[in-house]
Amino acid sequence: MKRQLKKIVCLTLITSMILGQKTLNTTKNVTAKEKKDIKIAIDAGHQARGNFATEPVGPGSGTRKAKVAGGATGVASHVPEYKLTLAVSKKLQKELKARGYKVYMIRTKNNVNISNKKRAQLANKSGADIYIRIHADSSNSRAVTGASGLYPSKANKYVSKLSTKSKKLSSCLLKSYCKKTKIRNRGLVARDDLTGTNWSKIPVSLIEMGFLSNPSEDRKMQKSNFQTKMAKGIADGIDAYFK
Repeated sequence: MKRQLKKIVCLTLITSMILGQKTLNTTKNVTAKEKKDIKIAIDAGHQARGNFATEPVGPGSGTRKAKVAGGATGVASHVPEYKLTLAVSKKLQKELKARGYKVYMIRTKNNVNISNKKRAQLANKSGADIYIRIHADSSNSRAVTGASGLYPSKANKYVSKLSTKSKKLSSCLLKSYCKKTKIRNRGLVARDDLTGTNWSKIPVSLIEMGFLSNPSEDRKMQKSNFQTKMAKGIADGIDAYFK
């Protein structure tokens, strides 16, 4: 009788372990499958030449801004923002693909002429789930450092419906990015005057990765191995957003 009970207990434990492993494997497969269905649109901010012709800041708006601003330049490296943003964006593309995501790049070279409105429209048409805008900051003071996340507020007259998800996305990106890079977290900023954000139809975040006007931060962001770390930090934030 005791032997039979032991056999039953053993069989029960083995069955439970097998079923548990199957459940675990199924969960992993579902997660992998879900990632393959997620597409990320990445916009490397700016371009080789600014376009100072104007366009509406949002659908139906009478306010107009330059189609593409010139961008900042590294105070120590003399590297323009458009080169830095593309370098990091390409590393982010590679990292996201390695993690199983689909990626749509707004631009893959510097000599383009794509307005901020058009960039958002391209992201919308791509079928992407979220839109990431990669930028670097600048200040009149060389002492200022840190990264920030920009999102549309609930009062935004063009994309108020995207505010909650965009704020969550910005929070996830900024937190993970700063954790990975150790760059100071300057916090989230609600911005309703950004053309590339106001024409979006999907959750959107603009991340200012650091200050090109700060010599130390500028030099750090130009290093290839640090750019890889920057890309991984942003990718970690995307993972966190979709959890």
